Amino acid sequence: MLDDRARIEVKAGAGGDGSADFRREAHVPRGGPDGGDGGRGGEVVLVCDDSLRDLRNFRRKPHYRAGGGGRGGGSLRHGADGETLFVRVPPGTQVEGVEGDVAGRYWDLLVAGQRAVVAKGGSGGRGNKRFATPTRQAPRFAERGLSGEEGWLQLQLKLLADVGLVGLPNAGKSSLLTRLTRATPKVASYPFTTLSPALGVLEVDERQLVIADIPGLIEGASEGAGLGHDFLAHVERTRLLVHVLDLAPELSSSEGVDAQRNYETIERELHAHDERLARLPRVLALSKADLVPPGHAADAVALWSERLGAEVPVIATSSATGIGLQELASELLRLVPGAVQAELELSAIGENEGRAGSGGRPGKLAGEQEPVLAEHMVFRPVAPSGFVVEHLAEGSFAVTGRGIERLVARYDVQNEDAMAYLEGRLRKIGVLRALEAEGFQAGDELEIAGVAFELDPDEPA
Repeated sequence: MLDDRARIEVKAGAGGDGSADFRREAHVPRGGPDGGDGGRGGEVVLVCDDSLRDLRNFRRKPHYRAGGGGRGGGSLRHGADGETLFVRVPPGTQVEGVEGDVAGRYWDLLVAGQRAVVAKGGSGGRGNKRFATPTRQAPRFAERGLSGEEGWLQLQLKLLADVGLVGLPNAGKSSLLTRLTRATPKVASYPFTTLSPALGVLEVDERQLVIADIPGLIEGASEGAGLGHDFLAHVERTRLLVHVLDLAPELSSSEGVDAQRNYETIERELHAHDERLARLPRVLALSKADLVPPGHAADAVALWSERLGAEVPVIATSSATGIGLQELASELLRLVPGAVQAELELSAIGENEGRAGSGGRPGKLAGEQEPVLAEHMVFRPVAPSGFVVEHLAEGSFAVTGRGIERLVARYDVQNEDAMAYLEGRLRKIGVLRALEAEGFQAGDELEIAGVAFELDPDEPA
């Protein structure tokens, strides 16, 4: 079975604490502060690796953690940065943040070597040397390092193929893939022989086309019937669909009711799953032509050509005898543009940071205009800004906000110097003005990130 879904936890490294050290050596009185900064925490980076084909490795190891930053030291020694953790994924992997700090983010890894930073390491704390001023010549505090981002990611593999073979179970897709390419999927005479998508490469002259055998779809697949969602997902990135239709049902009724119903079932499920699929170019391959008289096969081709129009080529094929295979291969090469990798190469511009965003799914149909990309594309999540003042009770207030809470987390609440500096920062940010607007007075209690303060509104900043 192809493991095409996985759920993993990622955690970037925490930043190292800064050092509150003072220079102490002979013959150097009042050496002053010389504490170094803490190192930055390591990142978790996904790397697209062409040697991988599925997400099986993530079943055994669902947790990934990067290294933490080193603590700063005396003599202005900075802590070492945490080691970056590289996690390999196969081409065609879509990644979506579902929980924690990474929730709402999205990456699409298509090209070998492409990278995406899915969890950023925490910044290191500043040493006390950074806080020395003419009026604060001996700061006895330093910053703490911040924790790194963490959360759960949903990984989904969508095969990168030029051509997708779709159709009802036992329509002859696997046999067709075997004859067109060197693939060796399991083939049998009963439905649902193929339980996972299979890839093959059609080679003609110097051109290659990757063909995917999508396991048999059934009615209701777009709503999750059978393994519909899993199978349909692999069709999304194809540039051309070959609808494989069993030719034998065409003879069971003079009006071809059964074959028409089978055709409409698949087309309806493709359209319901994604309207883009309904607009992809099509080829109708009438399979198992060796089981019917030649005259009937020709009549079926004429009938379906009239139904579908000139835009959809109709070809009678037989995987057993080779009938129509050369014609089908030529039609695939004609319909799939020669610059198959054009879109993928555009994605690799710059440092191959990957497509990222908080909404929408990337994708392009054959014939649509290529997007114009800058030389370097950098996507960064927008961090929430600002703060909110809450009046909890008489004489009790609270301030919430990611930036404010991370600021408070940097300092030791037991250190008087650190708290004095923090209160000054809160005043400059405008927290005190916002509190006064809500009725805050001297002596009232203020809580931020679980830390209680007593600020004096009359005290100068």
